[in-house]
Amino acid sequence: MTLTDDRPGADELVSSAPVDEPTSPWRLAAVAAGLVVVIAVVSAIHVVQGTAAVGVPELWGWLTGSGSDQSAAVVVESRLPRLAAGLVVGVCLGVAGAAMQSVARNMLASPDTLAVNSGAYLAVTVGATVGVPSAIAGDLVLAFGGGLVAALVVFVLAGTEYGTVRLVLAGTVISLGFTAISTMLIILNPLEAIGLQAWEAGTLSQNGFGTLRLMAPLMVVVVAAVMVFCRRLDLLTLGDDEARSLGVPVRRTQLTVIVLAVLLSAVSVTVAGPIGFIGLVAPALVRLGTSRVRGLHRHRALVPLSGLAGVAIVLLADVVVRAVMGSQRAVQVPTGVATTLLGAVVLVAFALRLRASRLDEGGNALDVRGLGLRHPVVLIAALVALLVAVAGASMLVGDRMFLLGDLVNWVTGRAGPITTNVMDARAPRVLAAVLAGVALAVSGVLIQAVTRNPLADPTLLGVSGGGSVGAVIVVTAVPTASFWAISGASAAGAVVASVIVFGLAARSGFATDRLVLLGVGVAYAATATVTVLIVATDPFNAAKALTWLSGSTYGRAYEHLWPLVVACAVLLPLSWTAARRLDLLSVDEDTPRVLGVNPARARLLLLGSGTLMAAAAVAVIGVVGFVGLVAPHAARALVGRRHRLVLPVAALLGAIVLSLSDLLGRTVVAPTQLSASLLTAAIGTPYFLFLLHRSRRH
Repeated sequence: MTLTDDRPGADELVSSAPVDEPTSPWRLAAVAAGLVVVIAVVSAIHVVQGTAAVGVPELWGWLTGSGSDQSAAVVVESRLPRLAAGLVVGVCLGVAGAAMQSVARNMLASPDTLAVNSGAYLAVTVGATVGVPSAIAGDLVLAFGGGLVAALVVFVLAGTEYGTVRLVLAGTVISLGFTAISTMLIILNPLEAIGLQAWEAGTLSQNGFGTLRLMAPLMVVVVAAVMVFCRRLDLLTLGDDEARSLGVPVRRTQLTVIVLAVLLSAVSVTVAGPIGFIGLVAPALVRLGTSRVRGLHRHRALVPLSGLAGVAIVLLADVVVRAVMGSQRAVQVPTGVATTLLGAVVLVAFALRLRASRLDEGGNALDVRGLGLRHPVVLIAALVALLVAVAGASMLVGDRMFLLGDLVNWVTGRAGPITTNVMDARAPRVLAAVLAGVALAVSGVLIQAVTRNPLADPTLLGVSGGGSVGAVIVVTAVPTASFWAISGASAAGAVVASVIVFGLAARSGFATDRLVLLGVGVAYAATATVTVLIVATDPFNAAKALTWLSGSTYGRAYEHLWPLVVACAVLLPLSWTAARRLDLLSVDEDTPRVLGVNPARARLLLLGSGTLMAAAAVAVIGVVGFVGLVAPHAARALVGRRHRLVLPVAALLGAIVLSLSDLLGRTVVAPTQLSASLLTAAIGTPYFLFLLHRSRRH
């Protein structure tokens, strides 16, 4: 089995053996027996872990009927349901991942990368926050509906027509959009925030066997239905035309198997929440053995063995979390955190193994003509006027409305006490949105130009995620820390993340495919780390960190803006003076050298500047996505690719987009306030998917 390059229509999942190759029943039996032994050993360790002092002697007494009622209650009501939940979740996600990978012919397809888990999470969150009855069957229906819609959207936009990276990109961006909406709903319902935040990462904790009694039989039925399609899945690996010539109804088979896989994912979400990346890792590990075990590529062996591998990984992750953090503290840490970290490692490993290629091999995707404006100064003046209008509206509109004369009186120092107090509170928020929009937009321009990647974004590449990890560490560990301490930690985290992503990608000349997968992997790892920090702290700090992560200007004062002021004052002039270098670096690798520019030195300086600007924005207003993607693209569409014009236009557009998003967030459902990141996600998600579709090589 090999992971091929990103050629259009190429199978990303290629079997190393013919469909009708003879099987090795003894080797298959040995693999199955080995997995069963691993599961048995891990289960034995799993069942003796816990907060109560119930070990092997007490368990033996319970099994033989000579134990105390207390030990029996602990085992029956707590530990055995948790173990059974691990079995159900592992089987569901392992089988679902194997089925999705085969239908997509893409080894990176899974309930996570196809946005199934985030769709299910959003649907259940909507149900919980708007008052839909939370009965088990209701949760299952919501999770199934949300997951199915998400998977169908991803397949429509990416499917098998695109390659590995496009499928991951489409699913990741849709997940970001869904997660933004889910986070907004959690913030609007603070009493449920802590539980939903922990549930989002996936936890095996159960209150008895009630849920499992309903879900386990459904799991058995659906897995059996998937097994019925094993022969058709074998033939689908040959390609649509070959399978169709052999009598397989390709589209009907694909749709049916996807529905069954999503239903299995919904069962898993209903039992334990969206535990991440089991559907990616378990089938991938099983497929690695296809070259040594004949017949393992056949789905009648691959599907059940993927289920067993999923069980082993889920239980092992739960055991490791409780062994590392201790049984008492591990109660608060979701099992899905460990599996997400494992999935992030797998994504990085695939990125390093993937044959380096670019989304724009047919030509430089950054080479755009723009509208051919004869007087770009007029455009810049118009954007400045629009920014002033948006900022002025932000000062006037809110829970208390003012007139333009009130703003003039406040500026001239003649306003009354009520007007002065409200304006004094709004002004730092407006200025924070403007400066953060400028910083994120310029960061996106620098990163896209240096990496020659039209889809680069500080959030998608993990830079913002690294900044969030550093800042949340300080927020949760030292609640009284100064804003400068938070800003420094955010900058340090962003630098570490960028060193990992850009350092590993530099070895292949910043090949787009590799850079994106590395960034997505680091972003997922950052999300898992932040989840641990949030759920392992007291409720006050958890709410504070979650609100900060949502990307909001709420509560900002002038002293909070200094990181952005310093970053913009120092790095904006530096970026402007480097406009010619950006022009050359965005062309190819040889042109800068010919014209006397040291690419390595210029790239290090400019990537460092972009990283620090993104870190400053994250430190001041939290994580806001897509501004660094939308603003640079819109600027190039208006003025072409010359960075002497792209930089100021993108900066103004970024400030306008983020200021307008903040204004709408404060007014749409006033007096309740929505985070700016929700609005930017609503704008950026469809725009990114449009760019992804447009970047397809014909």
